[in-house]
Amino acid sequence: MTLRIHFTADDLARTRVAQGPRPLLELDIALRVLQENFHHARFDVWRRESFGRLDPRTRMAFDVVPTKGWSLDFLLPVEPGSPQELWEKVRATPPRLVRRHVEQWVDRTGRVPEWLRHTDSDPRFLHSLVDVFEDAHAQIVAPYWPRIEQLAGADRAIRMRHLAEGGVERLLQGLHPRRVRWNPPVLELTMISGHEGDLHLDGRGLLLIPTLFGSEHPLFDDGAEPQPWISFPIGQDGMPGLALPAMSTAGALTTAPRSLSALLGRTRATVLCAIAEQPGLTTSQLAARAGISAASASEHATVLRSAGLISTARDRNAVLHSPAPAGLGLLNASTADAGAAEPVRLRVV
Repeated sequence: MTLRIHFTADDLARTRVAQGPRPLLELDIALRVLQENFHHARFDVWRRESFGRLDPRTRMAFDVVPTKGWSLDFLLPVEPGSPQELWEKVRATPPRLVRRHVEQWVDRTGRVPEWLRHTDSDPRFLHSLVDVFEDAHAQIVAPYWPRIEQLAGADRAIRMRHLAEGGVERLLQGLHPRRVRWNPPVLELTMISGHEGDLHLDGRGLLLIPTLFGSEHPLFDDGAEPQPWISFPIGQDGMPGLALPAMSTAGALTTAPRSLSALLGRTRATVLCAIAEQPGLTTSQLAARAGISAASASEHATVLRSAGLISTARDRNAVLHSPAPAGLGLLNASTADAGAAEPVRLRVV
């Protein structure tokens, strides 16, 4: 089934890419993927580790987040911010609005878990349900968040390259070639839910939200404020998924020797700094910025990637290098240790 999103010139001008994955949208999709038996190479290690940590009470979340179709989405707002901040907002939802959300969800899905019948009679219902989702996040998403941010940073470098080289239309063309097709002035989405129809943005533009777990089909919300959004997958073009255990490198490296050059060697430290200053450098660009040959730049980048300090992604014939959270942590620590009045705070973009 196809959802057709219609763009005007104003919509193209107002379309933007979110800074990174939204934590509770990622949890929503992760709960769905956890119940599936697909994408073995990409998610099997994560599934095995997550099920090993998941306690029985947390499995209640599966009742309101099915593998397909509508979830009880007011519990998982698609907003920026920390999970704790967002859940505090959910806990403050007035009881009448909780009832309305639950009733609408039941009407859409026909699902009525037995414990959901306590919505009206138990004033602690909402807080207990939020506790379930907090536990689920701690068990299946939070341990992998540094890895997700690392992959998102590398993917963002590719998207910004598309935007710089070909504008918004080039960005839309490369969102998700198997499921999203740009047929100007219409963006066509293949929906797993079977939803189809036409959505006119009417000058609001579109927010594009990256997601690691949502690798198969896009999600969308046409009623979101201030503008509708769709998701697109991190890690196309051969980037890995969560095939690796949760990262612990960043914490270990913060206690490394103070002098970055003494630790890595002057050239390798220069390469790491160049990548942090300008994420998304190609190998030839990296070589020019570091003042070394392309072969040497490639060798140093390989070592840094193996150590978890940078990530790389392929865009057509180019290899793009971006800093990983561990690399940024090492740079920040070494800058502070060098005696700077204020440490230089670098971030994944």
